[in-house]
Amino acid sequence: MKIPQPSTISVGELFADMPLTREHWKAGIALFFSFVIEAWEMMIIIMASGMIARDFQLREARLGSLMGSIYLGMIPGCLLWGKITDRIGRKKSMVASLATYGVISLASSFSPTYWILWGTRFVSGVALAGVLVSAFIYFEELLPVKIRGRATVYLASGWPLGMLLAIGVTHALRNTSWHWVLAASSLAGWWALVVWKWAPESPYWAAGKGEQALAKQGLEQLSQGRLKIDLAQVELVVEEYKQGSFLELFRRKLRVVTTLQSLLNFCFCWGYWALATWMPLLLAKKGLSVPEGNEFMALTALIMFPGYMSASWLTHRFGRKKIMVSFVSLAAIFGFLFAQSATLAQMYLWSFGLYFFNQGAWGVWDTWMGELYPTDVRGVGYSVGLTLQRVANALAPVVIGVLLARRASFAATVSFISAFLVATVILTLFLHETEGEVLR
Repeated sequence: MKIPQPSTISVGELFADMPLTREHWKAGIALFFSFVIEAWEMMIIIMASGMIARDFQLREARLGSLMGSIYLGMIPGCLLWGKITDRIGRKKSMVASLATYGVISLASSFSPTYWILWGTRFVSGVALAGVLVSAFIYFEELLPVKIRGRATVYLASGWPLGMLLAIGVTHALRNTSWHWVLAASSLAGWWALVVWKWAPESPYWAAGKGEQALAKQGLEQLSQGRLKIDLAQVELVVEEYKQGSFLELFRRKLRVVTTLQSLLNFCFCWGYWALATWMPLLLAKKGLSVPEGNEFMALTALIMFPGYMSASWLTHRFGRKKIMVSFVSLAAIFGFLFAQSATLAQMYLWSFGLYFFNQGAWGVWDTWMGELYPTDVRGVGYSVGLTLQRVANALAPVVIGVLLARRASFAATVSFISAFLVATVILTLFLHETEGEVLR
């Protein structure tokens, strides 16, 4: 007897049974390198900070303000792009963000004064926030349920690659000037063309907006026609919430998760970024030369890759919460040990442990955060969390710069930063598990 086909079907149900195809790999590569570009841009001003400080005769506080300018731009940028990505779609937002960033980043390389450079870096932060808001939720909405968590953690591993590229570009152009470093960085904006060509629009978003043809086209492309249902005979649906509404995030159903994830984002980002922005100077305080400091940071970036890979495998096996709590706890322990390092060997050992577990946890969190919200408010929900990250990004360089200007010790500075990881662990305990759940 022929089984009747339903008249409506949830997009999530189709992703539950969808096989992994070559189209998923193409979309994944496009979005992976988009995240690499975002990481590269966030690190490039740090790596070029020595050149800029010499050129403009900057002290720690003003240099910290410059390093924080892109993140100040990302604060309104995240909120703006959160609305845009829920309104016009994940794909258009990603492409527009990359292209706009490339133009503004190129303009920043011609800055003749400190304040013009500060302003153009601020605006480039507004532009690049679209990649930050879109990348993970976009990728999650293109993946089969059974590999979503593992694959999205792999996307997060673009961070150390972007960091290594920033180190490499700065080193290769060390005998020129920071103008050439920023100009080279702006070329990454051309990657927008690859995203446009390789990644389909999110079927979740398209179905939620009532664009049935676009949603079905994306599903057919991703599955390569291997779905077990005739899409022409059904209407695709997603769970309905008020489209792209910030107010919805603070109503009774989502208020607690929004508060928790916002606080967690601030603490977790501070626990990483306050150390990353001033690492070259902190290493100098421990007696390392500039080349030795760059080598230290490059080797530290390499240790991040196995951290991401192990977290990817473990989150699929044990779930988001257990791995997040375990990895951040271990990162905090290694952070306090790093603060007490007495020798170069200890600095390497403890920093390897810190960044192995810290970045592995970031891979889990980048995946988990988007899963906490339904499709219609996933963009704005994600953008609120990212906004709190950018607040931490902007404040951390300034606060740590002030501490260093007041001659705070290496041990006291790093211990202060690591305390935020302890707060992250506590907040994580109150979030609900999403491993294996169909996206709403």
